[in-house]
Amino acid sequence: MKITKIDTFFAHLEHRNLVYVKVHTDEGIHGIGEAYSVGPDNATAMAIHDFEKWLVGHDPARIEHLWALMYQGSRFPGGSVINSAISGIEHALWDIKGKALGVPVYQLLGGNCRDRIRVYQSPHGTSPEALADDAVRLIEKYRYTAVKISPHGPGSDAQPQNAVTRQAATRIAAVRKAVGEDIDIAVDPHAKIFEPNRAIAMAEAIRPFHPLFFEEPLRPENVDALAKVAAHTDVPIATGEMLYTKFEFRELLIKQAADIIQPDICCAGGILECKKIAGMAEAFYVNVAPHNPMGPIATAVNVHLAAAIPNFLILEYHPDDEGPRRDLVDEPMQLKDGYLELPSRPGLGIELNEDALPKYPYRTWHRAFPTRADGSWAFI
Repeated sequence: MKITKIDTFFAHLEHRNLVYVKVHTDEGIHGIGEAYSVGPDNATAMAIHDFEKWLVGHDPARIEHLWALMYQGSRFPGGSVINSAISGIEHALWDIKGKALGVPVYQLLGGNCRDRIRVYQSPHGTSPEALADDAVRLIEKYRYTAVKISPHGPGSDAQPQNAVTRQAATRIAAVRKAVGEDIDIAVDPHAKIFEPNRAIAMAEAIRPFHPLFFEEPLRPENVDALAKVAAHTDVPIATGEMLYTKFEFRELLIKQAADIIQPDICCAGGILECKKIAGMAEAFYVNVAPHNPMGPIATAVNVHLAAAIPNFLILEYHPDDEGPRRDLVDEPMQLKDGYLELPSRPGLGIELNEDALPKYPYRTWHRAFPTRADGSWAFI
């Protein structure tokens, strides 16, 4: 079997462009994958098509070899665009291999460590009361056993530091009261705190409410700063969505800067690379809670990874069986009582609905920056 062509597709959903990959072979078997929409999203697609020239004519079953060819053959390997392109292609190679052998991908990764995959969703609300109400709604509707909230309310960028810290405690307190003691609550400041001491103060403010983890309190460039936070609080620290490959997770683990790592399978290097990262984490007694804000194919890929690693904790999730997300695939992963069931179909067990993609055309995207006079964020 040989690779003959690689296609890319865009679908704009929920304020982001989803980037899909389809790898064709000369035996009529194709594979699909999802790359992270990093930087200018069309740059990811351009990188995929550059790799296409390298991969045509190669055996798609040689996944480890082709990963090394793309990574080590790049002029500056390790960047977000390169790793996102590699990840999407790598997903598709596993899909081809599973289909060719007639088994789900997780069976090729050592088999399943669990029979279902625990997931969580993020409620929203400007006030603590609204946030708590939305958390209850999601739990009642989907039977989740965990949710993840933002500690920041509206206008927090312009508030005094002590007010922001108290606001975080107020928001998690309201959710804890509403959902009870047995629902896990994660807290995600989205790397907006910056100073380690402020992160420690917020961690201690939310500690009485027993958070599942405190996600990405700081940006990832300075691992020593995050290690300081981890050393000064009992709240579990989670991070990793902006780290790529085993090489960047190495320092994080050695310096004990996180209790839970969150690699993104769409930009960290793909399925096998994330399995290697999980293996490294296992040796440090660190759990894995994959970052998963992308589309339904990304969710499917994460399900196979989560099934095959012993130190999986929980997966970020957005319902794939309703709205435009349902339109993108033939059959999404099945959610039951807050858990995703393992697929039985060969490969990834999911197919892209290419006929639906023209309804969600590519849109230029810009990140929000604090541009208003009051310090709040606006899209520009």
